[in-house]
Amino acid sequence: MTAPFNFGQLRFLKALTEALFHGADMAITADQVVDNICQLFDKVGGTKLDEIRLSLTAIEVVLGGPFFTEDDVAGRAAKLKNRLQNSQIDLFQDMARLRGIVYACYYGHWQSGLTPGDQDANVANPVHRQIGFTLPKHRARGAGEMPITPVTGREIDPAHVLDATTLGDEYDVVVIGSGAGGAVAAHNIAAQGYTVLIVEAGPFYPSHKIHHHELDMIASLYKHGALQTSTNRDFVVFQGRCVGGSSTINNGICLRVNEAGRTHPDAQDVLAKWASIGAPIDAAAFHASYDAVQAKLGIAPIEPRSGRHNGPHLIEGWKAYAGASGRPRDARAITDWFAKNFGPPNTPNACAYCGYCNSGCPYGRRMGVAQTYLPAACRDYGARLLPDTKAERIVWQTAYDGRREAEAVVLILPGDVRVMVRARVGLVVAGGTIASSKLLDRSDIDGTGYQVSLNVASPVVALLPDGVGGDAWDEDQMSSYVDVGDYLLESHFQPPMSMASLMPGWFADHADRMKNFGRVHSAGILFPADRRGRVVNDKLQFQLDATDDLPVLRDAMATLTKVHFAAGAIECYPALAKGQVVTPDMDIDAFFADAIREQDDVTLSSSHPHGGNAINVDPSHGIVDLDCRVHGTTNVLVTDASVFPSCIRVNAQWTTMAMAHYATGRSDPFG
Repeated sequence: MTAPFNFGQLRFLKALTEALFHGADMAITADQVVDNICQLFDKVGGTKLDEIRLSLTAIEVVLGGPFFTEDDVAGRAAKLKNRLQNSQIDLFQDMARLRGIVYACYYGHWQSGLTPGDQDANVANPVHRQIGFTLPKHRARGAGEMPITPVTGREIDPAHVLDATTLGDEYDVVVIGSGAGGAVAAHNIAAQGYTVLIVEAGPFYPSHKIHHHELDMIASLYKHGALQTSTNRDFVVFQGRCVGGSSTINNGICLRVNEAGRTHPDAQDVLAKWASIGAPIDAAAFHASYDAVQAKLGIAPIEPRSGRHNGPHLIEGWKAYAGASGRPRDARAITDWFAKNFGPPNTPNACAYCGYCNSGCPYGRRMGVAQTYLPAACRDYGARLLPDTKAERIVWQTAYDGRREAEAVVLILPGDVRVMVRARVGLVVAGGTIASSKLLDRSDIDGTGYQVSLNVASPVVALLPDGVGGDAWDEDQMSSYVDVGDYLLESHFQPPMSMASLMPGWFADHADRMKNFGRVHSAGILFPADRRGRVVNDKLQFQLDATDDLPVLRDAMATLTKVHFAAGAIECYPALAKGQVVTPDMDIDAFFADAIREQDDVTLSSSHPHGGNAINVDPSHGIVDLDCRVHGTTNVLVTDASVFPSCIRVNAQWTTMAMAHYATGRSDPFG
């Protein structure tokens, strides 16, 4: 393979890898790690590859230029510790995040076999052996356990997938984006008799093409190979870039806004907030849309056996913590298992809890939009799907009443071939907060991409005593939650590559924590950062508010750490840049008050960007009207999370689908 990096960059990457594993035993060589890094960026390519090349050059200069590679491993490690690990300089803290890529490409090591993702060829994978991990195919499943076998018959028929040779010149409706918002809209519109073309920028990966080689799948199914960041690099923004969008690579979590009995009673009323800022949607109709999506996807609370380790760890830990806290807020908190579109549960097709949700379900058991709305739209109503194609801009004409009317859309096919496809009736934009904002901006819609919200996440990993419970990785990735009011706590556990990238720590400390892979339990915080961002130059610019957001972040991290200790943990590893350890004897609140001075001090991510093209009755305060139609146009709808007027504070999948149904479930949404 042609390396995506030059000789000097490869030499530096090897020297950096050796330094990051100083004091640790490596089960594979540094050269093999560098080869894995090359595989990742060879697939990702594009602007992200250009960005990492520039970063490598800058980091090498900071670490001493050619003198870094010529130093011994101990000397290199000392430079990393002094200049990156312990730095309070924002630029150096940003550079330090390269460690996560190196660790991910060590623990994501895969041995090639006869077929892509060959699990048999990895029975003796040396990295898996080092951390005591077993791939799903080789796990023992006894009586009452769900077998890890495929479910067939749910996939999109390949005959319904177009390419440049089969693409038509015109359709009634063109839908941009095949994720949660686009798929539901396409299905509903096609069901009304319109011919529908669904355009997707990413590839088509039916379940049988997905496998457990994390590095390969994440590079293939995520935007920028899951390395998309905010402009300041303080937030990693995870988004799917494939048929089905993020519903193909998420954990299937389905929460309604302000659902009675499943939401903290003191939590902000989201729909009331929307009404107060100019977006008074019909609450009864919106919840009816939730119901319609629930019926289509089989959404229901998961089976506890699928989250048997980290799920009860969080629930029981919360009960012990809240019982002793004496805080009224804690006493009113909601603790429950997630509802998901996996299965449905308690059927032969239920989730087989392999633990690889975030790199796609190879077993066809996830009831994502690529297994429900999209195949039904194509099979039953004649819609067609065009993957690997970008929407460049909307072509306008003037309607009889003076408003703009979408006449066509310019598409970029593989090979950078541009074609114009006419939309006889209308256009639906559903590419997600960032992509939809960019498309509308390129199409001369003013004011897009403002007031973007994030549900901000950060993990806290806990070490349990030896011999407590089974292997923590042998389960569904996310299973239980606690709604504390200002934020949520959510249990989770990741396969080796993903877990290594979020595991705090440097050098031998990181390696020791990974060697306890089966003993560590993990959960994360999720708190709403409301309308803090905007899309600038094709990227998300986002900054937490020091007065309103950072205190919530510190409180959430401290609370989750206390919950881990209440559940029996002996030490905790919050996702702090320096990799500190927290023990039960410490003043935990004081620790986090000192450790988190700014957002750069902690690893932050989000899978739920929303806003940017908000609903508002007033065109000067929003992009779309109450029917999700772009103000000043006759026939362009936006049906993704970008229309949310404020932060919804919970995982966004179900609400995005409900919004798309709300906008398109009525007869003649373009009328």
